[in-house]
Amino acid sequence: MVNEMMNHAENSRSQPADEEDLPVTKPPDGGWGWMVVFGSFMIHLIADGMAYSFGVYVESFLEEFRSTRSQVGFLGSLMLGITWCSGPIAGALTKKHGCRRVTIVGTGIAAIGFVISIIAPNIYFMFFSFGFVAGIGLGFAYLPAIVAVSFYFEDRRSLATGLAVCGSGVGTIIFAPLTEILLEEFGWKGTVLIEVAILLNCIPCGAVFRPLEPPRRKARPLADQAEGEDIQEKGKTTTNERRYPLLETKMPAEPMQKGLETVKKDLKISNQAALSASRNLETSDNVSKSSVDKESISSKRNINANAEPSSDKEANPMDRLDVFYTRSLLNIPAYEADPDQYRKSVTSIPQYTEAPVDADEDNSCRICSNVSKTMDCNLMADPCFLLFAISNLLTSVGFTVPYIFLPNRATVNKMTQKEGAYLISIIGFSNTVGRVAFGFLADFKWVNRLFLYNTSLVICGGLSLLSAVCNNFPSMVVYAASYGLFIGVYICLTPVVLVDLLGLEKLSMAFGIVLLFQGIGTIVGPPIAGAVYDITQQYDNSFYLAGVCVLISGAMLYGIPSIQRRRGKTIQSTETTA
Repeated sequence: MVNEMMNHAENSRSQPADEEDLPVTKPPDGGWGWMVVFGSFMIHLIADGMAYSFGVYVESFLEEFRSTRSQVGFLGSLMLGITWCSGPIAGALTKKHGCRRVTIVGTGIAAIGFVISIIAPNIYFMFFSFGFVAGIGLGFAYLPAIVAVSFYFEDRRSLATGLAVCGSGVGTIIFAPLTEILLEEFGWKGTVLIEVAILLNCIPCGAVFRPLEPPRRKARPLADQAEGEDIQEKGKTTTNERRYPLLETKMPAEPMQKGLETVKKDLKISNQAALSASRNLETSDNVSKSSVDKESISSKRNINANAEPSSDKEANPMDRLDVFYTRSLLNIPAYEADPDQYRKSVTSIPQYTEAPVDADEDNSCRICSNVSKTMDCNLMADPCFLLFAISNLLTSVGFTVPYIFLPNRATVNKMTQKEGAYLISIIGFSNTVGRVAFGFLADFKWVNRLFLYNTSLVICGGLSLLSAVCNNFPSMVVYAASYGLFIGVYICLTPVVLVDLLGLEKLSMAFGIVLLFQGIGTIVGPPIAGAVYDITQQYDNSFYLAGVCVLISGAMLYGIPSIQRRRGKTIQSTETTA
């Protein structure tokens, strides 16, 4: 990975001077960025707090709609699964419209979905409103809240991201008992309306995601500009030709040569004489119409360069390949060696289109193109990534089962509904501790992050299998605290392990596919667990299923190092034969 990043940086040094001047935004690593962290923290607190406290609603929905646990489990899993599955679409919209707009619109969509749920005549309408519409809205608000923090921080990214995502655990701690209190006082419909009012606070929180302005171009003397354009004429493609399709028609060779000689000669006298010679060339009968357009645009560039304008395009977090990398960039050797060259190597500058197209068609095509850039299906040919994707699918099958069914399991075992809600709060608290602890450990170079990730998942699966012996509140507390602690690795280390496996340059595309797998697993898991309860009339078997899926998801990744070693030997033997 490091070699590829350094090669990319070396290639950027060999580009024409004009291309090197393209603005690359340097994150402030503080300042307004701390307001962005606060906004992201609050969005995680509210959105994740509401989503992960769904289990407190299970009793109310069972009574209201006379539905099975499989159906209620599907409702909760649909909301969470759609939130993750919408990640690639949210990424594409963020690339086009920015974090602020997507977060605000997403919050509005989620609020509409929750509000129309109170008129739901049956559970099937809830699938659409509470599950699909609200899930889409939460997904649109969730992803920008992550990438906005990464865009504002580099050296302190680990700290900033850790503070932001802690909102998820804090929200679960707060919303689980709050939801239970509101249900007792106002019923599930009143509770939903009150929580929608709280959710709307994500709009001002998203408004603080102010886009960073790209730096101003450095002004270059007129003589240097003319000399640079002379050199570029000898190349295959000039910068102007790349940006302005009208310039693809070439100037006749003889007038061009004469014009350049005239400009060079006059530049020795004065800049004013050079400009006069340029105007004379424009009006010459020997120069074609395309060359007049070229000189006109070149003159505008010269004037604008002397004025040192900033780019009219706002810097966008989705233009960076490392936007989903949540640890400090000081862990990346290429960044430590040369931060400026590293930024150029991981930042993509959008190119101008070569021909005008219809606005609506252009917008739809651009969004589809952005979605395709967040997912590269060719990565599925990589056995290491394929194993990791399947592992995430299995993890997600069992991951949300305790969040949705643990409160109801407590009431089935003769505990109160308040005690069931407290169990979700305990998971949220220990999950916050786990994210911080595992994130801290992952920053040490001596830690094998893949082994840490695998082992934590195996422990989580084992805990769910052993939860069958938890038949009273104290033992349930031990299970909830242990499960929340170790499952924290699943959230905080997924992008980090992806970088270790594939390299930073493939993170964005790989993360989009992983989000899709996570969403599918989340949608499938809880309804199956609910169906198992409906058939057997006990939750032990449901948690057995969840535990086995999580345990297998961790154990199957222990084979990745041997696959990497075997692939390395194969590549080495191929190079030796060649």
